[in-house]
Amino acid sequence: MSIAEIKKQATDKMAKSIETLKHDLAKVRTGRAHTGLIDHLRVDYYGTETPINQVANVTLADARTISIQPFEKKMVQAVERAIRDSDLGVNPATSGDVIRVPMPALTEERRRELAKIVKHEGENAKVAVRNIRRDAMAHVKALMKDGEVSEDDDKRAEKEIQALTDKSIADIDKLVAEKEKDLMAV
Repeated sequence: MSIAEIKKQATDKMAKSIETLKHDLAKVRTGRAHTGLIDHLRVDYYGTETPINQVANVTLADARTISIQPFEKKMVQAVERAIRDSDLGVNPATSGDVIRVPMPALTEERRRELAKIVKHEGENAKVAVRNIRRDAMAHVKALMKDGEVSEDDDKRAEKEIQALTDKSIADIDKLVAEKEKDLMAV
C-alpha cells in the first residue's frame, strides 16, 4: 500500500463519518417539520418491511406539518400505525386518505436535551475521525519501518493526514453548530 492509497482511504473514511453524522443529525427533531424525520420508519407492505416514502407520497403541508398520502387506500392504517408507534412522539391525524403529522413545538428543556444529543453525536464523529487518523498514521509508520518510504515522505504524509483530520473536525463542528442553532431557534 502506498502513501497515496493510505491518504485516499483515510479521506474516504472521514467523508463517510461526516455523512453518517449528517444522517444522524437529520433524525434529531427541531420545531420545524421536514420529510427526513420519517425516512427511517418502515411499514408492513404485503409482508415486507418497506420505508414509508416507498409506499406513500411524503410532502410538507406547511412549516410544522408533514403530509403523507399512501399510494394505496388500504395502506393508510398501516402508515398511521407506524408513525404512532415510532419514537418521534407525534400524533398523526387522518382525513380520508391523507395523513397529517403536526410537529409539536419544542419546550426549552427539550431543546437543551436535544442540543446535548447533537453535541454527543458530534463528539462520536470526531472520535471516529481521530481513529481513522491514528490508523492512517500507523500504516505510514509501518511503511517507513519497512524502508518503503523515506523519513521526509513520512513527515509530509503525517502533515497531510493531520490537515485532512483538522478539516474533517472543522466540518463536524460546523454541522453541530448549525444543528444547535436550528434547535434553539423558536
